[in-house]
Amino acid sequence: MGATLPMNYIAFDFEIKNIEQSEQLVALLSEQNFNGFEESDNHLKAFIAEEIFNEDDWTVVLQLFPSLPYTKTIVENINWNQQWENSFEPVLVNDFVGIRAGFHQPITTVQHEIIITPKMSFGTGHHATTHMMVQQMQGINLVAKNVLDFGTGTGILAILAEKLGATKVFAIDNDEWSITNTKENIQLNNCTKIIIEQHDAIPQKDKYDVILANINLNVITANLAAIKLVANPDAKILLSGFLKENETELLKNIALNGFYYISTIQKGPWIAIQIITK
Repeated sequence: MGATLPMNYIAFDFEIKNIEQSEQLVALLSEQNFNGFEESDNHLKAFIAEEIFNEDDWTVVLQLFPSLPYTKTIVENINWNQQWENSFEPVLVNDFVGIRAGFHQPITTVQHEIIITPKMSFGTGHHATTHMMVQQMQGINLVAKNVLDFGTGTGILAILAEKLGATKVFAIDNDEWSITNTKENIQLNNCTKIIIEQHDAIPQKDKYDVILANINLNVITANLAAIKLVANPDAKILLSGFLKENETELLKNIALNGFYYISTIQKGPWIAIQIITK
């Protein structure tokens, strides 16, 4: 299964009223470095590394959801991994992509199959934003392209980019756990064209034909200028990790940074946006 990082996690178990409340919580907590989520009937579990938990940020969450019942526990890494594996189910994006763990049977009804080790990383394919990113990649020509996967998570989008013909894929994330998980997933899928590195910002050392960013509103907005600097002319850029209510604000920032808007798709309260450079 690979090396286990020596850290504990804080697990919050919320009693949610509806899917909209759950989606709002996931969006907010993702911006505060929570990087593992489990959704079930009337419950949302959210996980954050104990060493990066910020009590002041947590107070902000409580103020936004003042009557939300929850419990808080400390869990060890290995116990969380086992729990995740027990609950992880394959994901299908139409007949285009199937995402499964190694202990599942092969998926033979899709064009591309991705195998991941389901660990504490945001991006197993279950979330609407990952689903939409994969869906949009079906309509983009990645053959012989240089691709940036900004905020790679588990590496699903980077792996798919290689399977779709990319010549080179540069996958980055600021989270050590994601880097470790992605390296393992790259090996599981026999990928040879993905470079994975840990970075807090986009290195300005290369130019890209396709840029994938499934993170959150704040990170994407703060990095639009950096994305523009590394984008080739006519580069295709896919963005997700934000709610429909954020679309107007994001489109303003997209225009201010000199991008051209192409389209928006929506799944539940979440959206994904495609833009290009000129």
